[in-house]
Amino acid sequence: MVRRWVCLATLGPIGVAALVYIVVVRGFVEGDADHGLAWPLLGALPLFVFGMWLLTVSASRTAVLVALASTAMLVGSAYETFVQRNIELMVEPWFPLFNVIGLTADATATSALLIVFATFPTGVVEHRWQRISVAFLWTPVLVGPLTLLTTPHVVMSQYIGISGDAIPNPFVVPWLEWAAPAVQYLVVQPWPAVALGLVVLGSRALFGEPEVRARTRVMGLTVAVAMVAFVLWALFPGYWPVGVFVYASLLALPVAAVHGIFRSGAFDIAPDDRGRMVARSSNLLITVVYAAGVAMPAILLSGRLRVVPAVLITTLVAVVLLPVRTWMQRWIHRALFGDRERQLTMLSDLGVQLERAAEPREVLTRLAEAVRDGLDASWVRIRLASTDGALAAMPLGVAGDVVGEPVESCDLLHGDETLGCIELGPRRRGEYTDAERALLRTVAGQAAASVANALLTAQLAEQLDELTASRERLVAVQDDERRRLERDLHDGIQQDVVAQIAGLRLARNRLQRGELTPAELEELQEQARETLTDLRELARGIHPPVLSDNGLVAAVESGVARFPIPLMVEADERVRAERFPDDVETTAYYVVREALANTAKHANATHASVGLARSEGRLRIAISDDGCGIGAGVPGAGTGVVPVPVVGPVPGVGPVRGSAAGAGSVPVSHGGLANIRDRVAALRGTVRVSPNEPSGTTVLVELPLDGVASAASAREEAPVG
Repeated sequence: MVRRWVCLATLGPIGVAALVYIVVVRGFVEGDADHGLAWPLLGALPLFVFGMWLLTVSASRTAVLVALASTAMLVGSAYETFVQRNIELMVEPWFPLFNVIGLTADATATSALLIVFATFPTGVVEHRWQRISVAFLWTPVLVGPLTLLTTPHVVMSQYIGISGDAIPNPFVVPWLEWAAPAVQYLVVQPWPAVALGLVVLGSRALFGEPEVRARTRVMGLTVAVAMVAFVLWALFPGYWPVGVFVYASLLALPVAAVHGIFRSGAFDIAPDDRGRMVARSSNLLITVVYAAGVAMPAILLSGRLRVVPAVLITTLVAVVLLPVRTWMQRWIHRALFGDRERQLTMLSDLGVQLERAAEPREVLTRLAEAVRDGLDASWVRIRLASTDGALAAMPLGVAGDVVGEPVESCDLLHGDETLGCIELGPRRRGEYTDAERALLRTVAGQAAASVANALLTAQLAEQLDELTASRERLVAVQDDERRRLERDLHDGIQQDVVAQIAGLRLARNRLQRGELTPAELEELQEQARETLTDLRELARGIHPPVLSDNGLVAAVESGVARFPIPLMVEADERVRAERFPDDVETTAYYVVREALANTAKHANATHASVGLARSEGRLRIAISDDGCGIGAGVPGAGTGVVPVPVVGPVPGVGPVRGSAAGAGSVPVSHGGLANIRDRVAALRGTVRVSPNEPSGTTVLVELPLDGVASAASAREEAPVG
C-alpha cells in the first residue's frame, strides 16, 4: 500500500515534468515542422496515464512496472529532446556520465515492459526456466554503467540520431575494453532481451496450462501485433501509415491490460472490484484514445500540411470519432454491466407490477416475468420456503419453460426471514455478469417486501375466513346444544314430570275412594328422585356447580371417577387455590372435557393425564395420553385468531386420526379439534398438538390471564361431545 503511493508521488511528477518539457520545447520553442511529438504524445502518454491510474487502484508489482516503464519512456524522450537541442554539451568531459541517464531510461522502459508482458496477468510465471529468463530481462538496465566502463567512446541512444563514436569516454577502464563487443551485442542492442521476453510470453500463451493460455492469449496477440508494427517501422522509417499502425498497436496495449483486469484479475484487483475498475479505466482510456486519434493525423502529417488544412483535418476527425467514442463507452458498459437501460426499465416496471398485484401467486408470477425479461434469462421460477426452511417443490411464480437445473439463484430475504428463492436458468446470450447478479440481489430485496405483504394479506384473509367459520361453528354448536337440551327436556324430564302428574292425579282419586296404598306413594317418591337426578345431571352438563363453587382443578378432578381409563390430574397448590376469570375457567374445563372425550373414544389409551400450571401470565393446560397417536407429517393450522402450530391437518386437507387431537374420521373443520380451537381462539389463546414418545399425543393449550376480554358467548356455550 505504501509502495504504490511512494511510486505515484515519485514517478508522477517526473513523468509530468518530462512531458511538459517535451511539449514546450518541441511544440512551442522550436516550432519546426518535424517537431517529433508523435512518440511522446501518441506512444508514451497513453501508457503513462494508464500506469498512473493503476497506481491509484493497485499495489501489485506489475502495476509499478507499468508506471515505471511509461515514466522511463517520457524521461528518455525528454533526454533526447534536451541533447538534440544542446549538441554543444557533447564536448563536455562530464557528458559520458550524463549520457547514462538517457541509456538507462530507454533500457528501463524496455525491461519493465518486457517483464510485464512475459508475466502477465499475475506477475508470476510457472516454470523455473521462465523465472530465470525474466530475471535476465533486467540486463539491458546495465547498459549505462557497462558501456561507460568498457567502451572508449560514448554510446548514444539510437533514437537520438547522433553517433557518439567521435566522442571520447574518459571514464573507460582500459583492462575492461575487451568486453566491449559482448556488451554491445548483449546489452546495448535490445533485441536479445526482446526475443527472450517474447519466448516466455509465447510459451505461456501457446503451450501453458489451459487456464494460463486463456489469461495470456489476448495480451500475447496484442504484443505480437505491436512487434510486427515495430519491425515494419524499422524497415520503412518515415512512412506515415506505418506510424499510424505503430501508435495504434501501442494504444492497444492498455486496452489488453484492461481486458486482463476484467477476465483474469490482472494487477491483483479483486473480483468484486473488477467491474468498477474496468469501468473507470475504460472511460479513462477511451478519452485518451479519442484524444490521440484526433491528434494523430495532424501530428503525423505536420511536416506536409499547413495550419489551416491541419486544423480542418483535426476537426473532421474529431467529429467522425465522436460517435465511435460514444459507441465504445456504451459497448464496454453493456459488456460489464449489461443493458442498463433495459435493466432500469425492468426495475421501474417491476415496482408498478408489484403495486397492482395482491395475490401471492400473481405477485410472484409478475416478479418472475420481470426478472426474465430484465436479465435475458431462458426461464425463471420462484419457490417459497416452508416453515422448516425447505423450499417448496411446486413453484408459485414461473416465467418461461423450465428446463434443467438453475445456474443462478438469490434468496428473498425480509429482515431475518427467508421467504423463498428466485432461480434462474441459463442466459439466452452469454453468461451472467457480476453486475447482473448484483441487480438480481437488488430486485430480490425490492420485491421481498411486496411478497411478504402479499403473503401476509393472504394469511390474514385465510385467518379471517377461519375466524368466520369458527364463529359460525360456535353458533351452530350452541344451536345444536339448545336443540339437544330441548330434546332432553321434552323426551326425558318433561315426560317424567307429565307421568308424575298423571300418577299424582291417580293417587288423589284412589285416595278419595280409600284405595291408595303406601307403596304407590313410595313409587311416586322414587320417580321424583329420578327426575331430580336427571335435572342435576343436565345442569352439571350445562355448567357444573363444582366449577363455580370450588374452581377449575376441583371441577376437572370431579370427573376422574367417571373417566373410563386411569386419569391423573397434576396441579400445584397455587393453581388449586387460585380462581381464574370465569371465561378462562369455563373454556379450560370444556377443553379438557373435549380432549379427554376424544382420548376415550379414539386413542385406545391405557393412561391419560391432565397438567395445569401458571406461567408468565398464562394458564397452561397439557392433556396427554399413551394411545395410538396422530398421523405424522401433517401440516399445521391456526386457532383462527392467532396463528397456532397444530400437528394435524388444516381445513380441506384431510382428517386427523386417533387420540386427543380430536381424532377418528372427523375432519378438523368439525368435531373435537375444531371445537377446542374455536373455544381457545375466543380468548386469543394458542393450541399445540404434538406426538409423544414412544406413543400417544399431547394437547397443549395456553390461555392468557391478563387482559382477557370477557366473551358472553363463552359463558353460554354448552358442552360438546
